[in-house]
Amino acid sequence: MSEAFPPSLWAAVAVPRAAAPALDAHITADTVVIGAGFSGLSTALHLGRAGIKAVVLEANQVGWGASGRNNGQVIPTMTAAEPAGMIKRWGEAGERFAHLVGGSASYLFDTLRAEGAMAEAEAEQTGWYQPAHSPGRVKLSERRVKAWAEFGFPARLLDRAEGAALVGSDKWHGGMFNPTGGHVNPLGLARGLARAAEAHGAVIHEGSPVTGWSRQGDDWVATTAHGSVRARALVLATNAYTDHTTRSLAPKLAKTMVPVLSWQMATEPLGNNVRAKVLPGRQAVSDTRGNLFFFRYDARGRMITGGASILPWGAVKRVAEGQAARFADAFPEIGAPRMDYVWSGYVGMTWDRFPRVIRLGPNGWAWVGCNGRGVALSVSLGREMAAAIAGTPETELALPHSKPAPLPFHAIARRIAPGYLAWLKRADKKEPAQ
Repeated sequence: MSEAFPPSLWAAVAVPRAAAPALDAHITADTVVIGAGFSGLSTALHLGRAGIKAVVLEANQVGWGASGRNNGQVIPTMTAAEPAGMIKRWGEAGERFAHLVGGSASYLFDTLRAEGAMAEAEAEQTGWYQPAHSPGRVKLSERRVKAWAEFGFPARLLDRAEGAALVGSDKWHGGMFNPTGGHVNPLGLARGLARAAEAHGAVIHEGSPVTGWSRQGDDWVATTAHGSVRARALVLATNAYTDHTTRSLAPKLAKTMVPVLSWQMATEPLGNNVRAKVLPGRQAVSDTRGNLFFFRYDARGRMITGGASILPWGAVKRVAEGQAARFADAFPEIGAPRMDYVWSGYVGMTWDRFPRVIRLGPNGWAWVGCNGRGVALSVSLGREMAAAIAGTPETELALPHSKPAPLPFHAIARRIAPGYLAWLKRADKKEPAQ
């Protein structure tokens, strides 16, 4: 039985979706996709565009995991990797991956336009801004702008006055702006991708947790409690929720990352006078802190933000009060806003902030470790996995794959992960080495 959809702003306002039936038969398909989040749905959509039938198996509901719970910022970078680092790590495949990352925001919005889903996803391509929270971080912004601009993407550096005009506050010191970014209602995006995938021939089964999958002869077989799918190709698209429903689904893969609980929240609707002064261009903003201060508006004039908590007890009250205090400090016009919605979900984090693309076998693919950049990245990686299944040579794909490398002492790492926030807060107060 599927778990109830977690309450959130997105669950309250997204365009409703009729539940898809659970799998109750033994069927065949060209491709079986496990997980109906951004990656799985994008894979199914792109396979459908190529005339290839995909069956998507979802343990709960479309967008139930991280895809339907995040902040919805569409960001065309990684958290701690520039093009040169990707090339150094993966060679030619890294160069293709850097192009994928840099173009991922534009590709997401272009996909929504092509599928008529911009309104459903409440999508706004207003740009993404990463302001520097200290003078020393401006040097970091300069390096990031240079790295992406030299690679052909439209990043540019805003000085302190330009940044203050964009954000509506002088609490930052300028930073990197990329006009291709923006924001979406993430659950609306997931449901829009599902609708588009179904229109292109995909079949989705919700309430169908996969209990196991294996290679049998020349095929992959994914099994549920009441049925199975035999297919030529398989995509495992479960990311931070890989071991949430079925612990034994892919234990090595699950242990290559640490699921970190991230809190999201939405303020009360802000008045027109405030919105005219604070973030008047409606960009998405996430600064250079390790303990991020990130925010943007939704379609109803609420400010969407989030935070983290070291301790689980009283976390809802603590993170809401903490973010309200941040707004009061940066934006006197807002003061300490009331948080009407507070919810949480897991982010898949890797120790080096690089994602892990895994080749499971012939025509078998998976990836984990979005590191907080999953909205844009997932849709583009779904496209690449579909291309691989459709027969595109690996030398043309942006899929720099590796073998699963479980983290040592993974169980301990999961327990102590919230304490990482304390280290980030200390690190944010130090200027980086030049």
